[in-house]
Amino acid sequence: MHNRRMYQLYIANKNYSSWSLRPWVLLRVLDIPFCVAGGIRSVADAEAVLGAGAEKVSVNSPALEDPSLIDALARRFGSQCVVVGVDSQTTPAGWRVHRYTGDPGRSGEAGRDTLEWLREAQARGAGEIVLNCMASDGVRQGYDLAQLRQARACCSVPLVASGGAGEARHFVEVFRDAGVDAALAASVFHSGALAIPDLKTTLRAAGIVVRP
Repeated sequence: MHNRRMYQLYIANKNYSSWSLRPWVLLRVLDIPFCVAGGIRSVADAEAVLGAGAEKVSVNSPALEDPSLIDALARRFGSQCVVVGVDSQTTPAGWRVHRYTGDPGRSGEAGRDTLEWLREAQARGAGEIVLNCMASDGVRQGYDLAQLRQARACCSVPLVASGGAGEARHFVEVFRDAGVDAALAASVFHSGALAIPDLKTTLRAAGIVVRP
């Protein structure tokens, strides 16, 4: 059984044109692996943050604009350093990829089917997928298990679930029923609604292995 990752920190930069928050500042306080997302548009951008101590970089909208960015990053740093983030919306036409979801003025459908994009991203060298299911994001009613199961079936690399965590049982469900490798959450922790030590206790009680 895979150890479920609870302690990888994803640092997102919402200033897409430049780095306003330098990850190397955080090296003074972090003793866990972290992945930097947002504003990675080139090999040089990735080299700067990886050289500063980040374990991985994550690309989302820039990879949709130029899919060859995934290839270039994988060639330079290895697939283990390259995460592709995917924002997926449930629509009448199925699951569709959206881009620039952090910018209301630019956000919109990217013209890609979610599962097809997951396959392409892996073929280009993505070593990990973070799938944010937009319809459940922020609702705290649980992860989108149906979509994540389909994503799991077409992913041969680690799959991280995002969007929907509201209580400990939602993490148990997504690990047990969707077979993901990790689960991402934000507001449920930031608000104090759920403490990480308590969550890990619940997961262990459910027979799910997590890192110490």
